[in-house]
Amino acid sequence: MSGDAPASSGPPALAGRPAVSRGLVTFGESMGLISTPDIGPIEFAREFRYGIGGAESNVAIGAARLGASVTWIGRLGCDATGDLVERRLRAEGVRVHAIREGGFTGLMVRHQRVAGHVSVDYHRAGSAAARLCSGDIPDDVLAGAAILHVTGITPALSESACQAVFDAADRARGLGLTICLDVNYRAKLWEPAAAGPVLRALAARADILLAGPGEARLLLVDEQAGVGPAMLTHLAALGPHEVIVKDGARGCAALIEGASFTLPALPVPVVDPVGAGDAFAAGYLAGWLAGESAGGRLHTAVTAGAFAVAVPGHCEGLPRRHDLAALGTHPEDAVR
Repeated sequence: MSGDAPASSGPPALAGRPAVSRGLVTFGESMGLISTPDIGPIEFAREFRYGIGGAESNVAIGAARLGASVTWIGRLGCDATGDLVERRLRAEGVRVHAIREGGFTGLMVRHQRVAGHVSVDYHRAGSAAARLCSGDIPDDVLAGAAILHVTGITPALSESACQAVFDAADRARGLGLTICLDVNYRAKLWEPAAAGPVLRALAARADILLAGPGEARLLLVDEQAGVGPAMLTHLAALGPHEVIVKDGARGCAALIEGASFTLPALPVPVVDPVGAGDAFAAGYLAGWLAGESAGGRLHTAVTAGAFAVAVPGHCEGLPRRHDLAALGTHPEDAVR
């Protein structure tokens, strides 16, 4: 691992701190995931798999596997998919605060029309998750946490869900929580002109900001800006004091409490790119809660992202603590 400023030589705030006993709380939409391993038109697929997906639940599972205390909140339908989501999260050690209702749990259908290009169709309009509201996020759950993690997906679902995100962020701020925003812009949910002002207002409330290069440009209203010190500085000027730009196979760049870092991605075969950003977020937040230095938690984040892309599925390949060292070996090595 290398960085522009080694973790050991940074200011005291970056050199590591005691582990935080309180954990992570997140909320949002979790869905059923129908996928096919075949490449080609979906009408010729002969096999389908059924699992779960959703940015916040992916982060919840990833952070829990890395040892963090995690609570996930969301609305689920009283249906088999809702049952599956709740069972899967509980099985991963996530505390679940699920509001079950008469609506349906949303679905994703994903396939590869051609190799390397993943397409996802959503069936979510009118789903239970779209009725998420401020009252669904209890004060006592927030009060027992150290970090509130939100994404830019939830405010795009409905007016009540948008209000829930802002209200939870404001309450979390009053309770002294650290607020993390992963921009997670979804073009199928809203246009940039509608998303930009909302996401900038959320970024102003955040302590930790995670974004891809395109999402960073959306926040900065600058389509030409490249990933670099200027972009990070401008993002930090929005309010967050920890800014990380996730750049896929090019690794990541960060400005954390005034110190700059760049880390390359780990070289792994990319089997499935979906969920890499959620894995990165889970790794970073789990490292934050474990008291890792800034460089250490960035390394954990990059490693978690590598595990995610090397395994099919949204959350199936997320690592546990003992897995993290495995990617330090050569691909041809056998662990015996």
